[in-house]
Amino acid sequence: MENLIQERTEILFLYEIENANPNGDPLNENRPRFDVEDSRAIVSDVRLKRTIRDYWFEYKGFNGSDGKDIFVRETKYSDKGIDYIASGKHRIADFKKDKKTSNEDHQKKILDTCIDIRVFGGVLPMAKDSFTFTGPCQFQMGKSLNKTEIIEEQGTGAFASGDKKKQATFRTEYKLPYAIIGFNGIINEKAAAYSKMTNADKDLLIDGIWNGTKNLISRSKYGQTPLLLLTIDYKEPFYIGNLRQRVKLACENELKIRSTDDYALDVTKLIQTLEGNKDKIKSINLQVDNRLTFVENGKSIDLKARLNEIS
Repeated sequence: MENLIQERTEILFLYEIENANPNGDPLNENRPRFDVEDSRAIVSDVRLKRTIRDYWFEYKGFNGSDGKDIFVRETKYSDKGIDYIASGKHRIADFKKDKKTSNEDHQKKILDTCIDIRVFGGVLPMAKDSFTFTGPCQFQMGKSLNKTEIIEEQGTGAFASGDKKKQATFRTEYKLPYAIIGFNGIINEKAAAYSKMTNADKDLLIDGIWNGTKNLISRSKYGQTPLLLLTIDYKEPFYIGNLRQRVKLACENELKIRSTDDYALDVTKLIQTLEGNKDKIKSINLQVDNRLTFVENGKSIDLKARLNEIS
């Protein structure tokens, strides 16, 4: 493949969620994941990667046609006329021509075909061996910038729990009234040399972060909207780190915010840090929802213009 990633890239991604569940915990009644010590919501990196994979599959045509596919997705196989959900080994077999195919050729076929392995890495359990690729793109666990709370919503189902029942079943759903979720991310050019992640893959990743989040329209995720996507390309193998921790909300009461009208994003520390490392920065790119407002040292600013001064 040509045009492999050559530079280190750092990512800051913020999105809002209103009256919904950004990442339910199946071992805890599907309640939103939550840090009870500081009353902030948590979203796993796996959830964000799934959002991106689903977008690539549903909207960008990585569905097994035209030599493009998503490796980590649910597929099925048949045995004696019965369909079963495929295991990792069954999924591996989808990319093997015949028994004579070497592991090296098999591995190359998967890397050439599957963007999610090139970008996020994965373990390929092949016959008599396995290959592990560390993904060039990694995210920390996401966390809400604001303190929030879990609210319960009671309702009734459409059906009874069994025969001869006079009342439908009850259900309980758990949601957040409002949260701004922040993710830190890195694209590592060293790992890209092994997984063969290209600049075209990077463009699809950035597209998937923003538009995948926007197009995740399920009952539990409706109300989820991207707010800010900041990508920083560096001139050398360096990154600042903890970009999410360098922004905060300017508002009266975090627990009472319900929309972007109720707060501004204070980027004072972020700007200071970027200015302190401007000699290492190659370029800065920003996507932002025009409802979001920014302040630096207590004054309203045009963030795009401010970042242009640095890069």
